[in-house]
Amino acid sequence: MALTYSEKVMEHFSNPRNVGEIDNPDGLGEAGNPRCGDIMKIYLKVKDNPGGAAVIEDVKFKTFGCASAIASSSMATEMIKGRTVDEAWDLTNTAVADALDGLPPIKMHCSVLAEEAIHKAINDYREKRGLDLIPMKDYGDEHEVCAV
Repeated sequence: MALTYSEKVMEHFSNPRNVGEIDNPDGLGEAGNPRCGDIMKIYLKVKDNPGGAAVIEDVKFKTFGCASAIASSSMATEMIKGRTVDEAWDLTNTAVADALDGLPPIKMHCSVLAEEAIHKAINDYREKRGLDLIPMKDYGDEHEVCAV
């Protein structure tokens, strides 16, 4: 069964943005789907503004996975760069998929990985700052659909 990808998915897969690592990141989140082997790491560099909202100055990713996983990582990092940490928390997998002009239904779990990795990176940042962690939803069911 051949999958059809949008031009935006192919562009972000062929020319991904924000690939790499950040030394001593302020936040690091990793999400993976053991069924198909996709693994995504998100690195955050956050500028703390006394009396103001913390802003994501830089974001990088390293993803091992399919075209949808790489494109979702690239798009998600573009969408949170320059945003406040709170705004980045609100990014949903659906918003990532929509920004890519859609993903095949069997590949939607890749956008879920992006949301989950960002949430984990933000909670890592919060933990390092002595802030309360934000409760995360259970992503287990959303990782079930996967084309292996």
